[in-house]
Amino acid sequence: MLAIIAPGQGSQTPGMLTSWIQDVDAKDLLQQWSDAIDLDLIHLGTSADETEIKETENAQPLIVAAGLLSARAIGADGKYACVAGHSVGEITAAAIAGVFSPLDAMKLVRRRGIEMAKAASLTPAGMAAVLGGDREIVLRAITDLGLVAANDNGGGQIVAAGDIDALAQLAPEGARVRPLAVAGAFHTSYMQPAVEPMRELAATMQVNDPAVALLSNKDGGIISSGREVLDRIVNQIANPVRWDLCMQSLLAQGVTGVVELAPAGTLVGLIKRATPSIGQFALKSGADLESAGEFIAQHGGK
Repeated sequence: MLAIIAPGQGSQTPGMLTSWIQDVDAKDLLQQWSDAIDLDLIHLGTSADETEIKETENAQPLIVAAGLLSARAIGADGKYACVAGHSVGEITAAAIAGVFSPLDAMKLVRRRGIEMAKAASLTPAGMAAVLGGDREIVLRAITDLGLVAANDNGGGQIVAAGDIDALAQLAPEGARVRPLAVAGAFHTSYMQPAVEPMRELAATMQVNDPAVALLSNKDGGIISSGREVLDRIVNQIANPVRWDLCMQSLLAQGVTGVVELAPAGTLVGLIKRATPSIGQFALKSGADLESAGEFIAQHGGK
């Protein structure tokens, strides 16, 4: 059984769309999205530097665009039974599942990036990855400092978020702490100012129920209502991501292989550590399409 998964913020790299827009139709589609959301995705995806693309309002639309273009390129419709996305990747996953159109996905993520950037500017805060260590000791150390386990990623990785000074004190026994270059404390109450504007936009969107099983970052559960999918995407902005539970759900559903959409690499690494019995394929560029097709043929089919 095949699943398609979509990465979140931090996975972006300079030039990440170059190979995907060699196809004229794909480039035209990217231009249409750029015009619709007033953001030059072609520039961001081909010639912008690392500093420009890591800005929240740029990174999020860029990542979703990459996911949608790479999903279009592999053409795996009818061959996958499950989709999931990490953080902003949930928007990619929902669009692939047919909850809303790719264009609406781009409009949604454009607003998400803007509103989260605004929220991040209100109060200084940050995030840090905690690698290794005993899970309970790590979680206790995070809580004791008034921080939040904003991303529980499984595979020995938990991302703490909150006050900058508290993050600097975080040093759980047996673990390594790596500060992340992000604008704020995503998936915590620091992002609450972004929720209501997103909720207002979501209320205007037309949605459909997912055509395949769609896993939620909230609890790894399968969500069958399109409206609930969208509501959860909005609420997740200020609430922790439980990717560990999504991976457990993939395993419970009988998934044997996952294809991580562009910009791929992060999620397959987590799956390799946490659920190694699930095969992984990282779709990083157009050069991977032939190999991706072989992997899909091996694991695909509902």
